[in-house]
Amino acid sequence: MSRQDVLISATDLNAQLDSVVILAVGIVSEGIPGAVAVEPSAFAGAGGGLQGARPLPSIEDLQSNVRSWGINDDTPVVLYDANGNLSAARGWWTLKWAGLANVRLLDGGQAAWEEAELPFAPLQPRNATGSATLSAGHMAQIDADGADAYARHHILVDARNEKAFGGGHISGSRNLPASGNLDENDRFLPDNALRARYAFRDGAHIGVSCGSGVSAAHDIAALAIIDIPAALFIGSWSAWSADATRPVAHASA
Repeated sequence: MSRQDVLISATDLNAQLDSVVILAVGIVSEGIPGAVAVEPSAFAGAGGGLQGARPLPSIEDLQSNVRSWGINDDTPVVLYDANGNLSAARGWWTLKWAGLANVRLLDGGQAAWEEAELPFAPLQPRNATGSATLSAGHMAQIDADGADAYARHHILVDARNEKAFGGGHISGSRNLPASGNLDENDRFLPDNALRARYAFRDGAHIGVSCGSGVSAAHDIAALAIIDIPAALFIGSWSAWSADATRPVAHASA
């Protein structure tokens, strides 16, 4: 992937409003004209225990939602939120995992649209006209055993904030909070800055974890911008910590 495969600017999106489906993640009032209001929970199934707090939804449930948003197999999709795309990135990853090819994030989210002085409008209800056919497995995943192996033999990134990481994490993981992918305007850093942030890679395989598979997707989007593949531990800390047999590391360890 590259930056243009992952992101779209507000001005470019404005020029394409008639040809894209826009998903406003976690935004309940006004948004980009034509955008559909989508809850973050649409990109997760019922969680708990060893599967983690926000496991992937069933492909059947996700397909039903995707069709209700008016998405066909070849429909360009843009997601955004009002929090630096920290929620929208989980939607981006999930739709890519389910086989939709043309899915991007609005760089800078809702703030970028406002900064460009573009109009807002009431969000749209589901229109139930899409025909997309989804299938699982188009983005790389690892489970708890895989996360342990990555931490031991490759690289496992933890995308939570420093305080959460210090309170308990997978031994051997490296803390790179998702918020560090963004500049002061909530846009993704330039390519050279992202390469510097992830310069430790040195050809190793990368896995990404977080609390429950949300902010980790943001790190994966950042890596995709600079064409570095990474695997998501969807259960993340919520799944790892639910297993009493899994060791817990702390910042002082």
